[in-house]
Amino acid sequence: MQRFFALVSRAALAAACVALVSVGAAEALDYPTRQPHIIVGYPPGGSTDICARLFADWLGRRLGQQFIVENRPGAGNNLATDAVTKAAPDGYTLILVNPANAINASLYKHLNFNFLRDIDPVAGFIRVPNVMEVHPSVPAKTVAEFIAYVKANPDKVNVASSGNGTSIHLSGELFKMMTGTKMTHVPYKGSAPMLTDMLGGQVQVTFDNLPSSIGHIKAGKLRALAVTTAKRSEELPDVPTVGETVPGFEASAFFGFGVPHGTPKEIVDLLNKEINLALNDPTMLAKLKDLGGTPIPGTPADFGKLVADETAKWEKVVHAANLSID
Repeated sequence: MQRFFALVSRAALAAACVALVSVGAAEALDYPTRQPHIIVGYPPGGSTDICARLFADWLGRRLGQQFIVENRPGAGNNLATDAVTKAAPDGYTLILVNPANAINASLYKHLNFNFLRDIDPVAGFIRVPNVMEVHPSVPAKTVAEFIAYVKANPDKVNVASSGNGTSIHLSGELFKMMTGTKMTHVPYKGSAPMLTDMLGGQVQVTFDNLPSSIGHIKAGKLRALAVTTAKRSEELPDVPTVGETVPGFEASAFFGFGVPHGTPKEIVDLLNKEINLALNDPTMLAKLKDLGGTPIPGTPADFGKLVADETAKWEKVVHAANLSID
């Protein structure tokens, strides 16, 4: 009899566990029942913010709940990342993943998180070149002329970035390292304030993400000297690559979404599916092309590998340039 009751108890426990899993899955499939938040580590107006709002609109229309973009600039994107790692893993807090998340892992000595461990990948959606651009007051019209100009004026040219640890910052450091030039780094809290000073001539050169600068370039307010990718950009076909003058130079920015570690797989898969559908939508593809980007569809694992590969790549640059932030 005791054996009978033990078997019944085990069966009841197993049934209860199955029921709990089923309830969790059902709750995940009901997602979202309230407004999710997309956390962006930079102020409004830059590339990360532009991309976040584009996909917030898409996801909101597809899933029936408004996705709120929340800007939390500071500490080179780390304030936003730290907040997301501490958020509940329920699918209602997403992070706009960008190159700083790969770079900061080796750039900052003391972080309260490990990005690859604490953030689960959802999906990548776009890869874009950075563009080496100068204020029109700079006399150089080509990369070679710019190198000569800087070498004739060491430490007198200000190279701006959207913050320490961004791909814009590291692209400039890679350029200095590979060309032997000396420039003064001026970090800003995002692309928008950086571009304000670029347009005003307070800083002379930057390696901005193409989406936030392409309008100023086409309007003639900034002069594009080169793009940082291995191939020329379709949006700026007459602009050469940096590598055409500096062999081996290559850098690009990537964007995607992540969630706190432990977020239900059903929610991750749903978000991944919807983001990949966006990358097949003609209207969304046209908008991404206008930003100068190339779509990067794939699984959560695909995006996780991309982030891991970029983390390893930029670690080499950080160490070679002897960069470190406490």
